[in-house]
Amino acid sequence: MSVRLYIGNLPQNFDKKELEALLASVSEGIRFKAVLDRETGNCRGFGFANIDDKKVASALIEQLNGREFNGNNLRVERSERRDSNSGNSRRGGTNSNNNSQAAPRKGAKKVIHSDAPNAEAPDPRWAGELSKLKELLDNQKTAV
Repeated sequence: MSVRLYIGNLPQNFDKKELEALLASVSEGIRFKAVLDRETGNCRGFGFANIDDKKVASALIEQLNGREFNGNNLRVERSERRDSNSGNSRRGGTNSNNNSQAAPRKGAKKVIHSDAPNAEAPDPRWAGELSKLKELLDNQKTAV
């Protein structure tokens, strides 16, 4: 089984042949694919390399992680594969609109910001008096 490596911190306008030559300096047979922006076609700053041998993958990480490439220090590490249930509907995840029983989503509390005063919040003009009253009540509870 091949090992997949993440290669990040790539310059946006790097020469793919230069990077392939750098990878070939470690070992032959390393396949690299840059991740491109859909709109511009430029590299998004990272890509993935597939390597058949685990020892070669470890050597590649050791030799290239942190190494300078066209003004940027490369970040090379093992790629973590996504679960098939990651929920990415474009790739056939669980969020597709078929009538299957999907796990319910967690309820998210939305925070709505408004300049209007909150009906439950005390009037700020009385905040000082309110804190004094709370102290008096706390003192009465501890004294009893």
